[in-house]
Amino acid sequence: MDKYGYVRVSSKDQNTDRQIEALIKVGLERKNIYVEKQSGKDFDRKEYKKLIRKLKPGDELYIKAIDRLGRNYDETIEQWQFLTRSKEVDIIVIDFPLLDTRRQVSDITGKFIADLVLQILSYVAQVERENIRQRQAEGIRIAKKKGVKFGRPRIEIPDEFESVYNLYVEKKLSLRQGAKLLNTNHATFSRWVKNYKNR
Repeated sequence: MDKYGYVRVSSKDQNTDRQIEALIKVGLERKNIYVEKQSGKDFDRKEYKKLIRKLKPGDELYIKAIDRLGRNYDETIEQWQFLTRSKEVDIIVIDFPLLDTRRQVSDITGKFIADLVLQILSYVAQVERENIRQRQAEGIRIAKKKGVKFGRPRIEIPDEFESVYNLYVEKKLSLRQGAKLLNTNHATFSRWVKNYKNR
């Protein structure tokens, strides 16, 4: 049985020392700690894949916190089950003792307890995501009531538009040439032309 550690930060300028120190403190060798500086949005990560290839049944995988494994709880649960069931590896989350698949409490296995805790965490994360979306929607609705405009402000049609429009209709100017004369881009000029025709 070998002990491995996984350390992850989201960007290259973030420090990994605190996580590495925590893993060494519980008895891991530095050579068995895989360090990654990459987002946790999915599991397509170079060092993590190397670690997976190295793990064998009975090994132990240590991480400092569950979000070091992954940010997306649904994917993290899927990966957790792959590691504990398919790879037959024990996982120990240092900052969260309930997430330790080795432990057994009153004949209940650590794997079962950890799976249950992860499901709860996933549910809490999902509820929080929904609450954030609801708060954002309510904020936008209240702001609109107060007259706050969202998106880029529309560019006012310049006074000389009509003369440029007539030249464009008479095919004396291209769309881009017309836009250039009005100091705008061809997409905006095209929209002005369309709106003007529909008036």
